[in-house]
Amino acid sequence: MGSQPLFRGAMTALVTPFDRDGKLHEEHLKRLIEFQIAGGVDGIVPCGTTGEASTLDYDEHFRVCELTAKFVNGRAKVIIGGGSNNTHRAIELTRFSKEIGADAVLSVGPYYNKPTQEGHYRHFRAIAESADIPIIIYNIPGRTGVNIEPETLLRLSEIPNIAGVKEASGNLDQMMTILRGRPAGFSVLSGDDSLSLPLISVGGDGCISVLANEMPQAFTRMIHAALDNRWDEARRIHYETYSLMRANFVETNPVPVKAALAMMGLIEEVYRLPLCPMQPNNRERLQAILRELKLVE
Repeated sequence: MGSQPLFRGAMTALVTPFDRDGKLHEEHLKRLIEFQIAGGVDGIVPCGTTGEASTLDYDEHFRVCELTAKFVNGRAKVIIGGGSNNTHRAIELTRFSKEIGADAVLSVGPYYNKPTQEGHYRHFRAIAESADIPIIIYNIPGRTGVNIEPETLLRLSEIPNIAGVKEASGNLDQMMTILRGRPAGFSVLSGDDSLSLPLISVGGDGCISVLANEMPQAFTRMIHAALDNRWDEARRIHYETYSLMRANFVETNPVPVKAALAMMGLIEEVYRLPLCPMQPNNRERLQAILRELKLVE
C-alpha cells in the first residue's frame, strides 16, 4: 500500500436519541456527541443502521446530520449515513452532506430491490459522480439481502471519490480479498465490533462501531493499539469488552445499545416501531454486563 487511507481508526455508529414523545432529542444528541469526543473517537457516523435511519423522515434525517456536523465542529470526522435503495434519494443526501461540510458519506447497498452486481456498480457510480465528497460503501448483506461481491467493490474502488468500504458481511475471507486487491488510500473498515481486531491484523483500517456509543474511550484505545501494533494491549481490551460487543446484538441493533445508554443515563429509552423494548431476560443480562464493566452501578 502506498498512501495511508483517509479514514482510519475508531468511528461511532451513533444512535439517534428520541424524547418521550418520540421526537428527536437535540440536547441528548449533543450530550452523546460530547461523550464520544471526550472518548477520543476519530469519527462520528449519524443516521446509519444504529441511528434508526429507516424510521427517520426526510426532514429529521437532514436535521440529525446538520446538528451532528455543527456539534462536532471539526473535532472528529463526520461521515453521514446517506444511503438509500432509491438512487435519486441517495444522491440528494450525498449532495446535502457536501453542503453541510461533512467529511464523507456512508452509502448502504440498495436494500429490498436486490439489484444485480452491475446494478450495484451503477448505483454507487451515480452517487459518486453526483457530488465531490468521499463515499464509503456499506456492505451489510444481512439487512440488504444482497452481498456486494469483492470484484464489484474493487471495480468501484477505481472511481476516484469512492474512498472505502464498511464491511459488515461477517466474512473475513471476503475482506481479505478486498484488502489484497484495493488501491492505495482505500479504507477497509469493519462493520462488526468483534471482527475489528482480526480485520486490522490482516491490514484493515478500523471500525465503524456500535460499542463506541457506550465505551468510546476503551474502544478507541483498542483500535489505536492494534493500528500501532500493540497487540497485547489491543487483545486485552478486546476481551474485556467482548461480552458487551456480543450483548449489543442479543436483539436487533440498536435496541440493546439504546437500552444500555438509557441505563447509563445518557438518553431516554425510546424506539420507533417496528423496534420495541428488550425482552426482560435479555435486559437483565445486558444490565449485568454493564455492572461488570462499571458502566452502571
